[in-house]
Amino acid sequence: MKILITGNLGYVGPGLVKEFRRHYPEATLIGYDIGYFAKHITSNIINPESFLDIQYYGDVRHFREEVLEGVDAVVSLAAISNDPIGNKFEEVTLDINYRANVEIARMAKRKGVRKFIFASSCSVYGAAEDVPRTETSAINPLTAYAKSKVFSEKALSSLADDDFQVTCLRFATACGMSERLRLDLVLNDFVAGALSSGKITILSDGSPWRPLINVLDMARAIRWAFERDNQNGGSFLVLNTGSNDWNYQVKDLALEIQKFLPEVSVSINQNAAPDKRSYRVNFDLFKQLAPEHQPRYDLQSSIGGLIDGLKAIRFEDANFRELELKRLNVISKLLNQGEIDYRLNLIG
Repeated sequence: MKILITGNLGYVGPGLVKEFRRHYPEATLIGYDIGYFAKHITSNIINPESFLDIQYYGDVRHFREEVLEGVDAVVSLAAISNDPIGNKFEEVTLDINYRANVEIARMAKRKGVRKFIFASSCSVYGAAEDVPRTETSAINPLTAYAKSKVFSEKALSSLADDDFQVTCLRFATACGMSERLRLDLVLNDFVAGALSSGKITILSDGSPWRPLINVLDMARAIRWAFERDNQNGGSFLVLNTGSNDWNYQVKDLALEIQKFLPEVSVSINQNAAPDKRSYRVNFDLFKQLAPEHQPRYDLQSSIGGLIDGLKAIRFEDANFRELELKRLNVISKLLNQGEIDYRLNLIG
């Protein structure tokens, strides 16, 4: 059995690779990644790629079809992964997250791959705080990132059939410790600020809603998608992936961190313009289809894990928003050093 993971050298990849290795020790696990963030390890344990059999380095926009030889399943994580980068590189975001993703799916189908698992996002709902959104609710993508997920889902739906199963997991906002931690995610940013400066600064009025999911629970959900058959969701499935208990207002996240670190001050910008990216999500279908793969981590254990993980790597830089644990800063540095161009292609 061969499983290919594109974008494995990011935030989600390390936990996913270990999840597959733990449950399928004899499988051939293959990574494919351009490597923008490969060196940004935030762990003192073994390199996460040690659990792979093969690591390819390459741009998904120039994917080689022969990589898919004998592959049984593709997990598509490769993406421009947040709104600040997507807003600055909108067309590139569509190229990588949508056009390249769908072209790899077409190649996979031609090569006889049986399963394609796409990491989509609940951000497709945009402004949707009135009632929790289900999979059949109207979508309202507000950013290039969210639009790329919508376009991909639509295109992938036309490829699915009895021999090519497609699962689009609309993940809640990721959080939690990883061997390649990102600090441009709301909970992770708040914990980092609390530890490094004793402050949590909320730029909005704190009212926007966000559903969250621990990055390790994302890995378990992807394994469920790999294991599911067509009788459990059909040949094409779009699925909100998270937990109803994890719909939080942003201010509540900060206040929960303050319970762990009582000395931390919380500042809320009461005069901020409304943040349109506010949505609550209904995860009932995920609970129905995947009862044995429901999230194991709650908000408290995720905060505790982040605190412990950041302390373990002696994280204490209050200037972290200017450093390389924020993805846009990495891209900007690569641009300034001439390692990539403004289409985010590697140079040299």
